[in-house]
Amino acid sequence: MPTQAAVTQNANRSDADLAAAIRGGDEQAFTLLMRRMNRPLYRTARSILRDDAEAEDALQDAYLQAYRGIASWRGDASLKTWLTRIVVNEAIARSRKSKRRATVIQLQGQAADDMEEAEMEQTAGEQPEQAVLRSQMRAVLEKSIDGLPENFRTVFMLRAVEEMGVEEVAACLDIPEATVRSRFFRARALLRQALESQIDFATGDAFGFDGARCDRIVTAVIRRLRAEPE
Repeated sequence: MPTQAAVTQNANRSDADLAAAIRGGDEQAFTLLMRRMNRPLYRTARSILRDDAEAEDALQDAYLQAYRGIASWRGDASLKTWLTRIVVNEAIARSRKSKRRATVIQLQGQAADDMEEAEMEQTAGEQPEQAVLRSQMRAVLEKSIDGLPENFRTVFMLRAVEEMGVEEVAACLDIPEATVRSRFFRARALLRQALESQIDFATGDAFGFDGARCDRIVTAVIRRLRAEPE
């Protein structure tokens, strides 16, 4: 099975080249395609399902559909767009089934594996406090994105996180470009509002002196007082 290094070496292989190889039953080519597309497609699935395990299952099923139906890709849209539409359809179908089984979809609230990998790619000089703060900020952002309505959330993920163009997002979701623009604008407004409310809520606790900080200051002052000559 090709490693990530092999993916990097084959990064210049075109969509048409990979699709042709996959049509011929080339498992290695399909593995390279999955490694190339895993991150954006997983995020797309999760933006709809808001559940790590469900998103993984949806992505696996979508890949199988893509493998079996690769002959239907004609190159009218990019392979990424074609795959994204399959993932979106699979995730929406799963979401509808889940809503029929339960009135509320349980949120796991756990970060995606690819985001956890990014956390480990810290600079050598980063302090533990900085890593914790970055993790907390990411968790707040992910929670706020999860709180967006589904239609807005998926558009936001594709536009802001995956950096797709308006035309490509419209093709992936099969909606007008004007709808992509309006949903993205509204998603940003809702997200900004949610983040601002959380920041306001936390302001009162900023720079607190309880716990270790309080103990450290008191201990240091007492130590200095005792060290002064009488």
